[in-house]
Amino acid sequence: MRPILMKGHERPLTFLKYNRDGDLLFSCAKDHNPTVWFADNGERLGTYRGHNGAVWCCDDLHVKEWFFFGFGDSMLLITGSADQSVKLWNVQTGAQLFSFNFGSPARAVDFSVCDKLAVITTDPFMGLPSAIHVKRISRDPSEQTDESVLTLKGPQGRINRAVWGLLNKAIISAGEDAVIRIWDSETGKLLKECDKEIGHKKPITSLSKSADSSHFLTGSLDKSAKLWDSRSLTLIKTYVTERPVNAVAMSPLLDHVVLGGGQDASAVTTTDHRAGKFEAKFFDKILQEEIGGVKGHFGPINALAFNPDGKSHRLGLYN
Repeated sequence: MRPILMKGHERPLTFLKYNRDGDLLFSCAKDHNPTVWFADNGERLGTYRGHNGAVWCCDDLHVKEWFFFGFGDSMLLITGSADQSVKLWNVQTGAQLFSFNFGSPARAVDFSVCDKLAVITTDPFMGLPSAIHVKRISRDPSEQTDESVLTLKGPQGRINRAVWGLLNKAIISAGEDAVIRIWDSETGKLLKECDKEIGHKKPITSLSKSADSSHFLTGSLDKSAKLWDSRSLTLIKTYVTERPVNAVAMSPLLDHVVLGGGQDASAVTTTDHRAGKFEAKFFDKILQEEIGGVKGHFGPINALAFNPDGKSHRLGLYN
């Protein structure tokens, strides 16, 4: 395994996302500046400037069928930030195309497949509850509006992740209350909640879908990750580790899952790296057994992503 060290951010990383072809990697960090890199050699291509707060999440839209610029399958980037905005960007030029503005920090963003929709979560803030918003993405940026197609409220605490379910018919959310919920994406009706007896016991920090969206993986501060069926919300597997889990990812090629985390960031400087256990742990997806790890990090692992070809992965660190 050949490591590539990618430097450029000035504050801790928060999220990583490959484009569909696996040739580009998008990174988010607390330094306000989402960045795009060549995935094969780690060369930084550019930075998207315009946010005034930590950027928590991003996603890219495969719009080759919309625009004919010939820039792979990544033309549109969406980013969510603590500055209470979600922005749309032209991947190639770095131009900001539109800004959705909210009254509270934006936490998670996820594009639907083909339906030109985006799901966005906002944090509880100044008396406002946490919420899930669905926005329609216009083919022509000049026709983009701020109007929400659907707004969902109800979960207590921060919603750390919300993603589209199978065929965009549902939205899957998870967050601080440790409850996974499935919502009808058209009516907003709550369809399912995970069984609290078998679910996570502490806040859910991360959520990663399989390549076919049939199942998904959640990571939690309760030092475990869990594999769930996307339709029935049946618990399939549980992976137990000895440290809080900040990030999870599933290999699209092998039956492997990887977990990353470590002690709370506030305690990083009070102990050495051995006590913090800053490792990425690999587990057999079926047997639930630990099969390996990647050591040498000096801070908590906040983000993980597998290349769509399954042959490499990236880790985003606190340091």
